Amino acid sequence: MQPIGVFDSGVGGLTVLKAIAERLPEEALCYFADTARVPYGPQPAANIIQYSLEITDFLVGQGAKLIVVACNTATAAALHVLRAEWPHLPFVGMEPAVKPAAQATRNGRVGVLATYTTIHSDRYASLMRRFAHGVKVWEDPCIGLVPLIEQGKWADAETAQLLREILSPMMEKGVDTIVLGCTHYPLVEPLIRQIAGADLAIINPAPAVARRVEELLLTHGLQQPDTGSSPLYTFFASGQQSVMEVTINHLFGENYPVTQVNLSNKP
Repeated sequence: MQPIGVFDSGVGGLTVLKAIAERLPEEALCYFADTARVPYGPQPAANIIQYSLEITDFLVGQGAKLIVVACNTATAAALHVLRAEWPHLPFVGMEPAVKPAAQATRNGRVGVLATYTTIHSDRYASLMRRFAHGVKVWEDPCIGLVPLIEQGKWADAETAQLLREILSPMMEKGVDTIVLGCTHYPLVEPLIRQIAGADLAIINPAPAVARRVEELLLTHGLQQPDTGSSPLYTFFASGQQSVMEVTINHLFGENYPVTQVNLSNKP
């Protein structure tokens, strides 16, 4: 059974993996977290491209039939390179949900939470040109948030304080819709809701990514027939595994082992 390969800089992409598992319960999944080199956001694009090439090569070696780049930063920096390197392999990337946010806002005021690399990418600029007409958008690079999430501090006072500092200026501007432009951020969505209030619309692109994966599997004839047996889920990390194991249990309600892989030593 060939798996769908999914990767991220850390645990955030597990929120995308969960959406794929819910939509495609018969499919095997193989996840790689680059926890030795997280976060990607502050790093040069050249580094992120190299990391993405190494991880994709590993997932292809695991038999992946489709790759999901479950990281907005890696998508912005490296997706075009990956598609050129593996032209016959379907890829699905992430992008800040500017279009659905523009459709969802009631007052034309939207906040985008994303990394610096994502906000300053050509991909993001293209989305803004195409879909943000007549909408006022406030962005924040959320510096320091991914490391807190990688430490498992999803509900800690430290994380809540940082989110207040990020969200308060947006709330003062009257933002009624927030885009989660990094796959890590759904893990702190309850805190965002607590701080910003019940009326805020929060846009998580993970379900849309799962729908796109399904479309590509059907288009390429790669879907796994439902055999009635449980699919195989495998998890790998380049660095620490403990928070990843906790996150997997939190999202899936089960314990799965995480195998550490040092990509620099990979033949």
